[in-house]
Order: sequence, then C-alpha cells, then structure tokens
Amino acid sequence: MKWFRPRIVLTIAALSALAACSSDNAPTPTGIAAVSASLNAQGSTGQAMRFAHAKVCPSAAPGMARCHSLVRIDDFGAPLPNATPRGYIPADLLAAYNLDASRGTGQTIAIVDAFDDPNAEKDLAVYRSQFGLPDCTTVNKCFRKVDQNGSTAYPRGDMGWAEEISLDLDMASAICPNCKILLVEANTNSFANLSAAVDEAANLGANVISNSYGGGEYSSEVTDQSHYNHPGIAITVSSGDGGYGVEFPAASQYVTAVGGTSLNRASNTRGWSETVWSGAGSGCSAFIQKPSWQTDTGCSNRTVADISAVADPNTGVAVYDTYRLPRGGGWLVFGGTSVSAPIIGGVYALAGGISGTTDGLSLIHISEATRR
Repeated sequence: MKWFRPRIVLTIAALSALAACSSDNAPTPTGIAAVSASLNAQGSTGQAMRFAHAKVCPSAAPGMARCHSLVRIDDFGAPLPNATPRGYIPADLLAAYNLDASRGTGQTIAIVDAFDDPNAEKDLAVYRSQFGLPDCTTVNKCFRKVDQNGSTAYPRGDMGWAEEISLDLDMASAICPNCKILLVEANTNSFANLSAAVDEAANLGANVISNSYGGGEYSSEVTDQSHYNHPGIAITVSSGDGGYGVEFPAASQYVTAVGGTSLNRASNTRGWSETVWSGAGSGCSAFIQKPSWQTDTGCSNRTVADISAVADPNTGVAVYDTYRLPRGGGWLVFGGTSVSAPIIGGVYALAGGISGTTDGLSLIHISEATRR
C-alpha cells in the first residue's frame, strides 16, 4: 500500500478494511485505503456541533435505489430552510482539499438521478451566482438536462429526488466550476432505469458520471454491473449512509466507491482536520469478487469504499433547492455520501478525467487537480 501526503486531494487515513486500489478496468485511485474528514458547520475551529437531520429519500424495495442525501431538519422533522447559505460553500471545499478550480475546461460531469427536478437549472443558477461561479445554462451550452433516453420527455417530479439533484449539481459546480454539466434523469428509481441512464450519460460523451444512490445487493448485480463499465470514463458512486454494510452499485468493480468523512477547521498547517464519519457505508460485497486491483485481506470479495470526502451531516454543505420549499428559504444544509460522490467526481474532472485509459487512476495523477 502506498501512502501519500495530505495535500494530495484528500488527507489519506487508513480504514482497517479498505484496500489499495490500482485497477484493471475500474477508474479507482491506487494506494487508497479511505479518507477521513470532519467539518464544522459553523466554520469555527474545533469539534462539529450536532444537528438533527433526516433521509431525503425513503427506504427502497428490492431492485430499487434510494438517494443518499441527508438534510438538516427543524423541530417538526421538516427540512430547515435558510434565507442565506449555511454550511460549507465552494471556497471552503476548495481550500479544504487544496483544489485548483481553474482546471476542468472541456470536461463534462454527468449527474445521474431518478425522476425530474423541474427547477434544476433555475436553482443551479442561484447557487452559482451566489458564489461567483460562471453561468452554466442551456443557452450557453454548459448545462443540459435529458431523460434516460437522451430526449426531453422528462419523468414525473419527485421532491426528495429533486433535492438530491440540486445537491449533486451544486457539488459538481463547487469543485469544477469550468466543467459542463449533463443531468440524466431516470424514469424511476429502479436499477434498470438508473443503469440505462448511466449508459446514456456515457453515450452522450460524459467524462465523469456521478451516482448518489444505492440499494441492497442482489445476486444478479454481478452481471448488471456491466452498465457501470465504461472504460475511459470515471464513474463515482456513493457508498451509502447506513454505516457498516455494502450497497449496489457501489459494490461494482468498475466504479470508484465513495465513502464519507467529517471535516473540521483546525489550527494546523493545512487548516483542516479529518476523521471518519461512522455513517458511511462500508464492508465486503456479498456477490462481487475481489478485483485484481484490490489487495487487502479484510474482505474475500470486493471491498467498499475506495476513497472518501466530507459527508457527515453535522458538517454539511450549502445547497439551494426550491422544488420542495417554493415559498420559503431555498438554502438547505445537506450531508450524506451524496455529497462526497459528486465532490470526487469533480476532482476527477479537474484532473482531466482518466484520459481514455482502462486501468485505475493513481492518486499521483488525480493530484494534478491540487496543483496551483
């Protein structure tokens, strides 16, 4: 196992069951065990405060996926809107991970989610304007929204998945503001439809495909994972928010499974400290064999996760969404591995994708994104 100094993308910290990665086909970084983090939602030095939060999407039936976002809630269990941003903003994330946001021109990040967010482009415009990011619209051809067949016959709207979409779009924008964004909306949250959306994202030329959803493993995932095998395209998948346990498609050998961390401001040289977020999904796949690029002894099958970024809802990020709360606020605070998956997707894009290769992307390569 290789170890890297903290400035390379994320602070590298060993998690006992996680492997060094150097893949055959999966675009997962080599030499990673997992990363830890812990970010104070108020931005002060020290331990993060505790906040009530709830799952955005309900539990899913077999063969279906749920989104992996957690939203900060009020005393009545409803999403807690704010008139101004709360939680971490693009400047915080770029500073914490020492990323060079001037990169990424010419790269396209695809966001795959289920159902429609009718306000996606409008809400994204507010987020980007708030933080001085370049416009990303249909008119200037930076933003494009399609259904799972590549057309504009969008599925029905869903408030929970709309919040997920807003989160994913905002995090991709925060990390790679010069990237184009392709939103592909699956007809439903079935694995069949979501995997079709992934294939369509690849067909439409995405360099990176971010997936912030998952569900229980099942035996035929061994063959179904072929939909996530697109050599030359970095595919990130959130590992889940239920703690120990593995979900699909994070279990696929063809993806970068992204776990979660907590990220705190600190008085050290870096200015940040990181610890493991216990809520992130992790463990051993029940069905997918250990790929040759994993060499850990903790699991006989595929080990999850590969890398992590901030996901602790107590150290959440600012997101703008109005579909669920059209009359009040719009600024919400989110956590979950739905935060970390598009962050890592953005880092891949800053590094220039994976340049058409079919083997794993090393941390040394991805660290290009951090050079200023």
